[in-house]
Amino acid sequence: MSSMDPAGELYLDLMKRCLTRLAFPEKIVPLDWGRTGRVHPVARLMRRVFLRAGFDLVRTAPVDSRAREEGRDWPADAETMVGLRRLDNLQACVTDVVARAVPGDLIETGVWRGGASIFMRAVLKVLGDTSRVVWLADSFKGLPRPDAARYPADANDPSWTFHELAIPMADVQANFRRYGLLDDQVKFLPGWFRDTLPAAPIERLAVLRLDGDLYESTLDALTHLYPKLSAGGYAIIDDYALPACRAAVHDYRTSHGIGEPMVRVDDFAMFWQRLS
Repeated sequence: MSSMDPAGELYLDLMKRCLTRLAFPEKIVPLDWGRTGRVHPVARLMRRVFLRAGFDLVRTAPVDSRAREEGRDWPADAETMVGLRRLDNLQACVTDVVARAVPGDLIETGVWRGGASIFMRAVLKVLGDTSRVVWLADSFKGLPRPDAARYPADANDPSWTFHELAIPMADVQANFRRYGLLDDQVKFLPGWFRDTLPAAPIERLAVLRLDGDLYESTLDALTHLYPKLSAGGYAIIDDYALPACRAAVHDYRTSHGIGEPMVRVDDFAMFWQRLS
C-alpha cells in the first residue's frame, strides 16, 4: 500500500515519541562537563579517567519536553535528538516519494544513535515498500578532526572531541533490533564520508538527509550523493543552523546552479525538493 491508514499513523506517532523518549522521559542525563564552555582542568582529567573506564557520571534531572520536541537537547538515552518537527518532515518526505513512485533509496549521512534512520525504515514498513534501502553513512567514531587548511569554515570546531557523538555501529544496529527493524532493507556505510561516499553502491536516491555538522562533511555528502537524487526527491539539511554547514550548502547550490527554494523545517533544519 502507498497510503497510510489510521493504524499506521498511530504506530509512527508512537515511534516518534519512543525514539525521542517523549513517551517515557529519561530521568538521568550526563553530568555537565563543560562541553561548550569553560571547565576546570581537574574536572576534564577526571572525565577522561571515567570515560576510559567505560562509563560516564550521570545525575537525576527532569527532561525539558519542549526542548526535546524541538530537538534542542542531547538526550541521555533516546535514539535521536532531532525532535518531533524534523521527524514529521522526514515522514512527509518519505511518504511523498513512495506515493509518487520517485525512484531511489533513502540515506542519512551522520546517524548518531540511528533514530532518524530507524524512523525512515518504520515509514517504509507502514507503507509496505519492500524495494527501497535505508542507508546509514557514518564513521561510527564521531566527527573528523577539522582540516582547516582545506576547509577554513571548520577551523577550531571542537565537535571531533565530543565523546557523546561517537556511537559504535554495533550499538546502532542494536537500536534497530530493539524496534524489530534491522533487516535486508537497512545497509551501513562505515567510515569517513570522503572515503565511503565516492564509491558507495547506491544508484539512485529519493531522500537525502544530511546530518554531518561540518563544512567538509556536508560538502562531501552533497558532492557525491546529490547527483544521485532523483527529480522529485528531497534534500534535508539537519544542521543548517550551524554556520559551517550552511556555508557548504550555499557554496554547493551556487556552484551547481541549484535554484529550488529552501523551506524551513524548524530553527535548525531546512529542506528542498529537487525539481530537475
